[in-house]
Amino acid sequence: MNGKCKALHLFILNLTKQIIQVETGFRTLAVGVMSGTSLDGLDLCLVEFSFDRTWSFNILATRCVSYSQEWQSKLSSAHQLSIESRSMLHVEFGQLIGAEVNSFLQEGKLPKPQMVCSHGHTVFHQPENGITVQIGSGQSIADCTGITCVSDFRSLDVLLGGQGAPLVPIGDELLFGEYDACLNLGGFSNISFKKNGIRKAFDICPMNIALNPLSNQLGFEFDKNGKLARSGKLNEELLFKLNALELYGKRERPSLAREWLERAFSPIVELSDLPVEDKLRTLVEHAAFQIASVINLNAPEGLVLLSGGGAKNVFLVERLRKLSHSEIVVPVDETIDFKEALIFAFLGVLRTENQTNVLQSVTGAKRDSCSGVIHFPRT
Repeated sequence: MNGKCKALHLFILNLTKQIIQVETGFRTLAVGVMSGTSLDGLDLCLVEFSFDRTWSFNILATRCVSYSQEWQSKLSSAHQLSIESRSMLHVEFGQLIGAEVNSFLQEGKLPKPQMVCSHGHTVFHQPENGITVQIGSGQSIADCTGITCVSDFRSLDVLLGGQGAPLVPIGDELLFGEYDACLNLGGFSNISFKKNGIRKAFDICPMNIALNPLSNQLGFEFDKNGKLARSGKLNEELLFKLNALELYGKRERPSLAREWLERAFSPIVELSDLPVEDKLRTLVEHAAFQIASVINLNAPEGLVLLSGGGAKNVFLVERLRKLSHSEIVVPVDETIDFKEALIFAFLGVLRTENQTNVLQSVTGAKRDSCSGVIHFPRT
């Protein structure tokens, strides 16, 4: 057997092995845990997954736990801590997650899941430097709950030369494949779609991570329904400066994080001498324009599923529908609020079944991977 034939033979064997690893009739329960960059809280989602030639899911219960001011402060300043202090916070945050999972299951009298799957909270994300850090110790979660925990889903992909993000597209592919694109409006907006048979995904622009601090300046936690933005005036000069950012001209979009926001985006907004309402109005227009441009290029006249807190921003959705050529689908609140937690539960299930859960086509890594660290309870 020559080298090419041998390589093809090994590829087919590996592919066959992967396909048959999940048996028809497979069922499992998992809790997905998500902490987003906008610091709006900890999302918990108990899901039953089943496999019968295709994957399906049933959400059994959900809960959003708002962070106290103390925890908002701890998480927002975690990047400024020493290595020792951050390591302590890593364990402490894992214990908090474990306690909230226990409360969620016990108070709801819910069945015990086979695993807890936690994204953690991103402190550093610099894949170009080979760095990604999410705090929230998986071992602490496992020890606190007595349930196997899967965490740290990004590190392997970064080691393989990828962006370590986005991770949700495997769920879009296998759980929400009826949509032409899935758009998440969280701290940052990101999109997932299929082009020429290959799943693609990338971050688009800042969303709640930029909008919420402006709302805070007016005494509000966030801009409910976009009313504050609607009351402001669009400023063309600020809009032009934001749309002219180098990021939007790149063919390959990098994953976005707080570091880029603080370096490139926020200074433009802060130096603009405008009423806060006008800044909000202009940022909403900026987001709608950037997102609609991406939709029109990659999913023209298709079905686009929205999720994330921004999907409840009525004014933003109005502007998106005005600027895009696709049908924008706003689902039930459960999907809006907990889609990411649901899919991180799914990532954990795929990890424990040795299935691909991170796609090189969306992260730019050397290969697909089965990512996540499995922690077993020690007590």
